[in-house]
Amino acid sequence: MKKTIIALSAVLLASPVFAATTHATDDTVAAAKANANDAEQKLHEEQHKGEELKLKQKHAAEGKSESFGSKVSEDSQKAWHKTKEGTEKGWDATKEGTEKGWNKTKQGASDLEKKVTE
Repeated sequence: MKKTIIALSAVLLASPVFAATTHATDDTVAAAKANANDAEQKLHEEQHKGEELKLKQKHAAEGKSESFGSKVSEDSQKAWHKTKEGTEKGWDATKEGTEKGWNKTKQGASDLEKKVTE
């Protein structure tokens, strides 16, 4: 019985340390994901530029670079890429916001647990 109480006391005393470590880790993970999202966004922008240049080269090779149809095709491709990029940015922001909210919820639960155990 005495050993159980000592072990439980040790766990309760150490829980704020674990909570602080988890919180710092959550922040680190969120920052890493934000950086990964930025890198992914830049990669997609470069890929889209390459696709646009490829389409322009194709139109030039066919001798249609100045035609109305090729201009419409190129502009619609640019518009589509901008739409995709905007959607990706919105989705990334939603994921980051959700993650931050979840981290705050976990922190609040940890703080509440501290108050209850004190």
